[in-house]
Amino acid sequence: MRSQKTRTLVECALMIALATVLSFITVYTLPQGGSITAASMMPLVLASFRHGPKWGLFTGFVYSLIDLMRGFDNVMYCTTIGAMFLCILLDYLLAYSVMGLACVFGKGLKSRAACVAVGTTITGLLRYFCSFLSGMLIWYGYAPDTMPVWFYSLTYNGSYMIPEIILTAIAAVLVMQVMDRQLPAKAP
Repeated sequence: MRSQKTRTLVECALMIALATVLSFITVYTLPQGGSITAASMMPLVLASFRHGPKWGLFTGFVYSLIDLMRGFDNVMYCTTIGAMFLCILLDYLLAYSVMGLACVFGKGLKSRAACVAVGTTITGLLRYFCSFLSGMLIWYGYAPDTMPVWFYSLTYNGSYMIPEIILTAIAAVLVMQVMDRQLPAKAP
């Protein structure tokens, strides 16, 4: 029992490290923040599918703290304490922690690959929603005067989040197939 818990903790720590490394490999970076990475959210999703939502949330939350430390200068662009709080919550804590819930979605599907694809896509969309809200509530000043703020946030964040979700879902399905064969894990 204790060795299983230690193994799970080590695997989740490795997933956090891998997510951090993959986040440095960017395909495209937008001028006001946000980027398409080498499926950097995939390890958080894998932790969820391999060890359940509790470990998935833990993994996503720890990753969010690391990413917050790396990007704290973004928080400093906020003009009020309330905006800083919302930025930390929406752009970091919730956005990455929610990825740990991937195993909850698509549970009833017979195909493991479909389950992983659906769970990854839904949690990716939840992360996109966090970014959308952040754009509406905090970063609205970047919207052109001729465009509604909601539309600007939807399109700006969608321009990197939609490709990121697709890449992450494909990578998660492929890697999970290999992991399921090579590394047995406790079922979530």
